[in-house]
Amino acid sequence: MSEHSANPSSTVAATGRPLAVKAVIPAAGLATRFLPATKAVPKELLPVVDRPVLQYIVEEATQAGIGDVLLITGRGKTSMVDHFDRRPDLETRLEEKGDTERLAAVRRPSELAEIYTVRQPEQLGLGHAVGYAESHVGDQPFAVLLGDEFVKPSEPLLPAMLELQARTGGVVLAFFEVDPAETKRYGIASVEPAESELTDIGEVVKVTGMVEKPQPEDAPSNLAVLGRYVLPGKIFDAIRRTKPGSGGEIQLTDAMELLRTEGTPVHAIVYRGTRYDTGMPLGYLQTVVQIAAEREDLGSEFRSWLADFVKADAAGGSGT
Repeated sequence: MSEHSANPSSTVAATGRPLAVKAVIPAAGLATRFLPATKAVPKELLPVVDRPVLQYIVEEATQAGIGDVLLITGRGKTSMVDHFDRRPDLETRLEEKGDTERLAAVRRPSELAEIYTVRQPEQLGLGHAVGYAESHVGDQPFAVLLGDEFVKPSEPLLPAMLELQARTGGVVLAFFEVDPAETKRYGIASVEPAESELTDIGEVVKVTGMVEKPQPEDAPSNLAVLGRYVLPGKIFDAIRRTKPGSGGEIQLTDAMELLRTEGTPVHAIVYRGTRYDTGMPLGYLQTVVQIAAEREDLGSEFRSWLADFVKADAAGGSGT
């Protein structure tokens, strides 16, 4: 049983509409930026200290009360599912050694949520990937969590997004602020103030459009799209009606824009917390360093070593 499966009271919003209780994690990509490491190991299983990126993302979902997670997988990625399975042989060995701390850590992934999978045979865009979740999700709202970023557990984002979607019944996104010079790297939104009755949820804005990677002088704002979405079930019909866009792929952004033009409300929460982006090698390394430095068991010694390394490097030494 997942750790959130026995909490049905958390599945209804103040409006009486149901909160999304299922999450979809698209994770079928080839992760070419991390080759050759990702030739045999999925990028989602690259470790951040001693937990893979994917576990942090599933933990983010379960922290928000979601106990049902669908992984959209691809060829050569079955090990992602194995990570959330039990390992009786390993557990027995640890139990015999009396290593209760590692035993709990090994068991934890299998206790987080009910994990399901579906195979995306070809990688034809995020919208194409999300479309494979229809038979599992049905016509209910659901969350989409991209597989290469997550937020700090003490600064959650999803609970507010779930509440906002239940109130509006529409599409809910998450934005973060970027330096205006960096807009050409992200999808950027144009927004206007949200309805006053929604502002108690957080920093909510109404989305009036999105532009993919605009030059700074053409950007409508400096609000970039973060890899979290809460979507109504009718997104699947919109995906079916969406023609290939950028890169010849079925883009989720295009399907959401189709719904918006047809009257579905689109809102977003501007996230001010800590976001970890592991989608690029530099961001992955920064994430590892940040989390290692904050660990109670490693942080003090690691920060001391890191400070010595930086000093030595600045002085032209090896740092070791």
